[in-house]
Amino acid sequence: MTGGMGPAREEGSLVMVDVEAASVADAVRVEEGGAGRQRLALLVLLTASFTLAVDFSILNVALPAIGRDVGLSLGALQWVVTAFALCAAGFTLLFGRVADLFGRRRLFLVGVAALGVSSLVGGLADDARVLLAARVVQGLATAAVTPAALSLLTTSFPEGPARERALGLNGALMAAGFTAGAVLGGVLTDLWSWRWTFFINVVVAAAVLAVAPVVLAESRPRRRPRLDVPGAVAVTGGLLALVYGLTEAGRRSWGDPRAWGSLLAAVVLLAVFWMVERRVAEPLVPVRVLTRRGVGWGNVAGMLAFATETSLVFLLTLYLQDVLGYSPLAAGLSFAVLGGGTVLGGMVAPRLLARIGGKRAIVVGFVVQAAATLPLAFLGADRVWLVVLLAATFVGGVANLVAIVGFMVTATSGLPPEEQGLATGLATMSQQVGITLGVPVMSSVVTAVAAGGAGASGVVLQGVGVAVGVNALACVGAAVLAGFVLPSAREGA
Repeated sequence: MTGGMGPAREEGSLVMVDVEAASVADAVRVEEGGAGRQRLALLVLLTASFTLAVDFSILNVALPAIGRDVGLSLGALQWVVTAFALCAAGFTLLFGRVADLFGRRRLFLVGVAALGVSSLVGGLADDARVLLAARVVQGLATAAVTPAALSLLTTSFPEGPARERALGLNGALMAAGFTAGAVLGGVLTDLWSWRWTFFINVVVAAAVLAVAPVVLAESRPRRRPRLDVPGAVAVTGGLLALVYGLTEAGRRSWGDPRAWGSLLAAVVLLAVFWMVERRVAEPLVPVRVLTRRGVGWGNVAGMLAFATETSLVFLLTLYLQDVLGYSPLAAGLSFAVLGGGTVLGGMVAPRLLARIGGKRAIVVGFVVQAAATLPLAFLGADRVWLVVLLAATFVGGVANLVAIVGFMVTATSGLPPEEQGLATGLATMSQQVGITLGVPVMSSVVTAVAAGGAGASGVVLQGVGVAVGVNALACVGAAVLAGFVLPSAREGA
């Protein structure tokens, strides 16, 4: 009887082994399928981020042609940019929280669809009002998609090297997109029409909408808290006033009533927002999140990183066109080297973060950026200086992306998944306020230095040189600030 049981037991063991082997094989296939889906999801999110970054600068070169075709005066042309920037920065924090409450994938898809439709309307517009309305919707779509995409990215990858690599790629493509927008806008406008600066979004939006529902998983909290309406109104109004005030300061002067009046209103509204958040039961932005050093000071570092680099692009555009005499298209193409540096920086940053941590990476990034920026303060009127410009902007681009990725990782770490939309909304807000802040500040420096020069190239060169020096000092200040106030890995957030 015992001898009869042996073969049966052996046969059962073989069956169990076969079942276990099959289970392992199935698990491997599922894991491989999950990895493939994760890569596709990353591709979709990176494509959306790059496109949104391009939108910030793609119309700058095309503005004169747009004004002629839709009947916008020279003074009114700035609203093509301002209408977009106001909505993109003003509503980003609100939409970041909405993504947490109502579903990140849902908001991402709605935002991409709105971007595609508004871009189609803008590209077909023959009337200024229709064009500006399309730009408003584009800005709202950007405010919805950017934090939703970032929170989908941070919740798809756990904290650590995988998330740092994903954020590095995202940061590289966003920075490269801002630079590529100027180049692409010039190429499309010169070769075809400014309308293609809108139509390109339609193609991208259609492709993203075709793939995203399949590869992106929805995420939302089990219990949906109430939306903090008073806080949402206060912070959105405050951000709108802040961006408008900074824009007017750049266009007119810091002493203009519209500039300082809007900035004063921004301070009041943001103070009201802070008081509301301290008292409301379910705040839009919990005070405990804002008081985390990694979140609060990390976003300050991010704002400075974007402010210094985008304003440097503005200053060097003045130098290339008004001093060296290059065309807008040639000036835009020269920034392709900067774009290459940002891409390399996005690849280097995750490895550097893994070695030295987010805080030190931010400090190192700002120090190297300052060192690369300082020689540009001594640029001359001879075109031989272009070699120095290209080399310095390449190195500065690498360093700036290291700081940006360090900021993204620091500002989104240590928070639960249900608050990732909020964290990425704050990070996006810092990015967009930084982009808006840098140009008027540096423009005012150039204007102050060149006040008596009637626009002569020598005076412009002097003004640009002083402003670039201020930019380098701002990088040093940012490095010192980050070194003192950001938490280290041992201290936590």
